[in-house]
Amino acid sequence: MRRAIFGYFVTAIVFAIFSFVSTRASLLAEDVIPSNSSIQDAIDFSIDGELNRAKRKPAEQADDANLVRRLNLDLVGRVPAPIETTQYIETDDASKREKLIDQLMSSPEFVDYMADRFDVMLMTDTNASLRDYLKTAFQENRPWDQVFRDLLVPDQKDEKQKSAREFVRRRAKDPDKLTVDVSSLFFGINVSCAKCHDHPEVTDWSQDYFYGMKSFFNRTFESGEYIAEREYGLVKYTTTAGEERDAKLMFLTGKVLDEPEYKEPSNDEQKKLDEKFKKIAEKKEVPPTPKYSRRSRLIEIALQKDQNQFFARAIVNRLWYQFYGHGLVMPLDQMHSENPASHPELLDWLARDLVAHKYDLQRLVRGMVLSKTYSRSSRWDSDDRPSTSLFAIAIPRALTPLQYSRSLRLATTDPKSFEGIASSEELQKKIASSASSGNSKYFQQPTIDFQVAVQESLYFSNSDEVRSSYLNGGLFNRIKEMKDSKQIIETAIWSIFTRSPTEDEIDILTKYLVAREDRHEEACQQLIWALLTSTEFRFNY
Repeated sequence: MRRAIFGYFVTAIVFAIFSFVSTRASLLAEDVIPSNSSIQDAIDFSIDGELNRAKRKPAEQADDANLVRRLNLDLVGRVPAPIETTQYIETDDASKREKLIDQLMSSPEFVDYMADRFDVMLMTDTNASLRDYLKTAFQENRPWDQVFRDLLVPDQKDEKQKSAREFVRRRAKDPDKLTVDVSSLFFGINVSCAKCHDHPEVTDWSQDYFYGMKSFFNRTFESGEYIAEREYGLVKYTTTAGEERDAKLMFLTGKVLDEPEYKEPSNDEQKKLDEKFKKIAEKKEVPPTPKYSRRSRLIEIALQKDQNQFFARAIVNRLWYQFYGHGLVMPLDQMHSENPASHPELLDWLARDLVAHKYDLQRLVRGMVLSKTYSRSSRWDSDDRPSTSLFAIAIPRALTPLQYSRSLRLATTDPKSFEGIASSEELQKKIASSASSGNSKYFQQPTIDFQVAVQESLYFSNSDEVRSSYLNGGLFNRIKEMKDSKQIIETAIWSIFTRSPTEDEIDILTKYLVAREDRHEEACQQLIWALLTSTEFRFNY
């Protein structure tokens, strides 16, 4: 008992120190970044300041063609149609970037793409999906704290939240997984290393943290198509010293929560309660809501004003990783005191700003993609490349399966089919429709050490679907009728890369087409195939 009390005392001291350091960093951030800054200005101020201290110059700003491609991939999950790039380049409007971002973010494609990204983030390895719920959430611009509530304690009588309950239900049979996933995804902390022993590298993560977090979920279980929660149950564990303990309900900040007193039911009483829940599941009824819910208690403490730093910082870091290719903290689930952020003042500022604006993710995304840091070129012509964590250069990112499949379809559509559409709304519907039918099952989700999978290589090398879907009709029909090699090359590269070809490309590809004049159609197909499978098309740069 003394050891347990001492452990909680040490935890309280560690958290107090952590809070002091965080508060001090926050004060410094408020001094450095003006409180009335826009998100994009705060980002650029902080990133540029660190570059100046490191005596490094950033890359130049990306050109218009590069930027419109990047924005389309990041906001609607596809490359732009050639006409979209042309219109952007030819528009002489100082606010055209802002208008493009607003147009993309107000489209159904944005909702669909963001739902896909978050579904992958939240439901990997569960064989389930939250897409229906997430599409509604992004359509309504539902605050992130509300999404958190809906996923952990969904209203199971609301048919609109039917898929939301899958987050907990698919993990309910394994409380350890539920504990680790919630801690990692929503708080940026992977507590799995503290399950069997105190964390070997992080002094402030003891076993108390893992079992303290597990206690929020130990009463949760699957009840047919629903999730249920008992009103009793303790988590017991044995320390490495052999001491058996009852776990306290403890959040990641080290705060131990008081709970209502209750009497643990006898074995016979537990059997009766279990039988009751079994009958409810058999009838496919919604189980009763407990008078006291530990999962609801987790939501309360996680969003409490003096405890919400983990929750806000974690989603800021994940979105930063999505749009910049590298987190302010890496790995994403190691946001602890011994793994500081590359730009701690900026991370704290963005987290505070998110909370102050009621967890509005779309506002945060808009600010991130408006920054000059986001729109830097990915080109760096010297060997002295700056550290990735300085964000001096745009980081190329492999396309997700959805991005790649949609882009393949759109890039091989006849570019002339988008011309002559007077209505901007009708044009966007046409473009979205052209990109919506791609097949993504052959492509894998990109990881930090991304390598093209064998399945993808075989698909492009051997699949009849590639020939029928991408190498016939559309773009192919357009260029096969052309006699001038330069016109063929310009049309193909503009359609697929959404940029003009370089002189070297024109020279090399002209020689290729001339050498195959007796196989003109096959040469056109091979040209399209080579561009579609190139590194340039496979990455968002």
